[in-house]
Amino acid sequence: MTTIDSIEELEAIYGLPQKLSLDKVADHITSDYRKVIEASPFCALATSGPEGLDCSPRGDELELMRIQDERTLLLPDRRGNNRADTLRNIVVDPRIALLFLIPGSGMTLRMNGRAVLRKDAELLETFAVKNKPPRCVIEITVQEIYFQCARAILRADLWNSEKHIDPKSLPSAGDILAAQTQGSEGGKDYDEAWPARAKKTMW
Repeated sequence: MTTIDSIEELEAIYGLPQKLSLDKVADHITSDYRKVIEASPFCALATSGPEGLDCSPRGDELELMRIQDERTLLLPDRRGNNRADTLRNIVVDPRIALLFLIPGSGMTLRMNGRAVLRKDAELLETFAVKNKPPRCVIEITVQEIYFQCARAILRADLWNSEKHIDPKSLPSAGDILAAQTQGSEGGKDYDEAWPARAKKTMW
């Protein structure tokens, strides 16, 4: 097995970044990048902590995140599984990375920055949905932001509905839980109860 073990070896294969790939980087939210963020209903949020790395999906049909100013984003922490991996990481290591997706668009948007967790009651109330505020808001300070070319989305043909996978062809959440717990949890009952449970606990 031959591996690449140094930056020099890596650069010998890939060369240095082209000028255009550096020119697109901004240290704040430009008017163009604002439009992309506002159009995105989904992002992946990556963090790092003592127990390792984590990448968490974040999505919202109403307002994924709020742009407070050209360097600050506010992301409400909506209901989830209470593992709080992302939040635990942010408490001890504020470095974060975001990858925004925009359905139908080949462009993705990447952002790196630092985050803190806010619990101001007045702020939480401004993000309430159906009278249910989030338990905290992730305040993100932008350090760099830039678009990623469309090649990955095009190669994946991600938005082509004709290539959408039939969920029935994959293991269900109930199947996976049953396999992981030797049948003591999950199964068909879990899958049948999930839609109603999700509807009640969406916010």
